Formats: sequence, structure tokens, C-alpha cells
Amino acid sequence: MSTEHLMGVYNRAPLEVDRGQGARLWAKDGTEYLDCVMGISTNALGHANPILVQAVKDQAEKLWHVSNIFKIPGQEALADALCEKSFADVVFFTNSGTEAVECAIKTARRYHFANGQPERIDIYGFDGSFHGRTYGAINAAANPSYTNGFGPPMEGFHQLVFGDHEALKAAIANPNTAAIIVEPVQGEGGCRAIPEVCLRGLREMCDEYGVLIIFDEVQCGMGRTGKLWAHEWGGMTPDIMAIAKALGGGFPIGACLATTRAATGMVVGVHGSTFGGNPLAMAVGGAAFAEISKPETLAHVNEIAGYLKQQLHGLKERFPDVIVEVRGKGLLMGMKLVPNNREFMGWARDEAHLLVAGGGDNLVRILPPLNFTLDEAREAIERLEKTCEFARGKISG
Repeated sequence: MSTEHLMGVYNRAPLEVDRGQGARLWAKDGTEYLDCVMGISTNALGHANPILVQAVKDQAEKLWHVSNIFKIPGQEALADALCEKSFADVVFFTNSGTEAVECAIKTARRYHFANGQPERIDIYGFDGSFHGRTYGAINAAANPSYTNGFGPPMEGFHQLVFGDHEALKAAIANPNTAAIIVEPVQGEGGCRAIPEVCLRGLREMCDEYGVLIIFDEVQCGMGRTGKLWAHEWGGMTPDIMAIAKALGGGFPIGACLATTRAATGMVVGVHGSTFGGNPLAMAVGGAAFAEISKPETLAHVNEIAGYLKQQLHGLKERFPDVIVEVRGKGLLMGMKLVPNNREFMGWARDEAHLLVAGGGDNLVRILPPLNFTLDEAREAIERLEKTCEFARGKISG
């Protein structure tokens, strides 16, 4: 097999994956790996989860696709479940997190248009954020790595320095501001969590000036932080939220959630999707959401996260020449490193058969499934320790 006919947009690891089960992957050569990448926080219930596999099988024998010009019962059922357990009143289903963010941006701008303020198009985001790869999404994050070469910046997008409260206040007071878009816990940007008091303050300021809040919980939502939604830690709610990844447990799905008020402008014909909300995605999404939203699942996430956090801080104490800082919330954890993070990922893979993900600020992310067992968590720490020992040897030369 060759990658010569694939666009070269990925820096792929030299690992050809054959199959997966639970928290483990097997390569073509039979090597077993402990997977703490999980498709970048996507396979939230592990690989080949039997509940999700059965949901796909059952639906595949009935109906794969039907146009959104007809009623799709699975959409209605999953939308009901999402709204019941969130701030939202309405949902638009997509095929990915990027599409969910795109819908969120359009929803925010259409809200002000419908309310007689079409000039309010400005969307403010934060440095280090990641919102996807569509044209609107890359402009919302404005990372030069993703925007360079794609023409002029899209009008109305601005970035703030993470933690600059005065600049944020000025942005919210701008009469042309439509919305603030933010990840409650940054994933790609380096596992940086917004302090809970800041989330509450953001809600108060936006309410004062009629600005909408968009939360991008594509990576940090769906139980990843130990609550169903990451913003719950702040005791407040957004107006619009993008989710995906874990919602399908590995199957392509996304959703834009909104209050009735925020979705005022989303009327017939202004948005749509051919495949969004298809019966297959709705079946597996419904099954995944039912499992992830169980109180016992969230309690388990907090238990395992507490153990891993304690152990990671222990590794930092033992390997200060390798680990600079431990960050994150719940099972969205990261270690800022002394050695290059991509090198560390390779050492973990090749020397300890542990898969971890990269991240901004020279971080590696640890993103196990939400049903990671305590024994698997212990094994992950043992493999990380082995990697740190190997890294120390490389550093000392």
C-alpha cells in the first residue's frame, strides 16, 4: 500500500493500524499499543465498542440515507436528548466539528441580522484556539499555519490574547460585535482551561452588551472534563455550542446547539446539509450519547482523571528535566515538555507502545477513552514513565 495518491496534508506516523478494541490498537505487524489518542478525543467509548457497533449494524439494515426534505425520526430523538441535557432548545446536525462551528458562526450573525442589526458581524476568538479547517473556522482561530496561502482574511474575525481581560472587555463593548467564540478548555492550543470565574464574568459582560457566546466543545465536551459539558464547571451557559467527536464515538457526526432566541435567524433555506443528520449517524450518536451522559460514566471519568492527574504530577516531580508542566481538565490532559513533543510522541510509540497526541506549546495530550479502567490508567503511567526515562537518556546524551 502507498500514500502517493493521497494529498500530503498530514505528517503521518510510521504506524499502519489494523484493528482496535477498547483502549488498544494493533498494527499490521501485530504490535499492540495502548491508545491515549482515541482519534483525538473521538473514540470516547473505545474502539469497536459493542453497543455502538450494534447500533450501526441495526440501522444499516434499515436505512442509510434520506434527504432532509423528509422527517428523520432519529434526528428528532437525538435532538430531544441533547436539548433535555443541555441549555439548548434547537439543534442542527452536521458531519463534523468544523461544520458545527461554521453553523454556529452563521447562527450568531443571522441572529443580529434578524434583529435589525446586520452590521454586527464581528466574531472575536482567542490565540491558541482551534475551530476546524473550513474557511470560516480557520479565520475564527487565525492560526497562520492554517490561514497562509488561502487568500485575504475573512471580514469580521478578530483574535484576542488568551487571558487579556481588558482587550476582551473592549471587544464585547464594540457595537459591531456579534459573538465571542471560545473553547472552555483548549485542546490543540495546549490544554489551557479558562478559569471558572472568567466564564461567569464572560456571561455577564456579553449579556450587558447583547453579544452572543459560542462555545466550541468539539473536543472538551461530551463528558471529557468530568461533566457532560465543559462549561458546566463555570455554572453558566452559552447561547450557541458546537459539538462533535465523542458524539459519534468514532462515527462522523457533529451538531450545533442553540437557544430559541439565538437561532432566531435560522429560518428555512438559510442553511442545510446533504448528509448531516443521516439515519446511520443518528443511530450511533444516540447510542453514544446515552452511554456518555449516564451519571456513572461521568463519575468514572472524574475518578480516573483524579488518579491520572496525581500520577502525572508525580512524574513531573521525578522528571523535571523532561516535564515542565501538567495541564488540563478531566481526561483532557497535557504535559508541557522540555524535549520536542513530536520526538517524545515517537519515543512513546516505539519504546513504550503508548500512543499520545501532540498539542500547542510543545505539549503532548493524553486523551484516553472515558471508560478507561484503573488498570489501564496504571499501565499508561508505567508506559509514560518508561518514555520519560528514555527521554532523559536522550537529553543527557
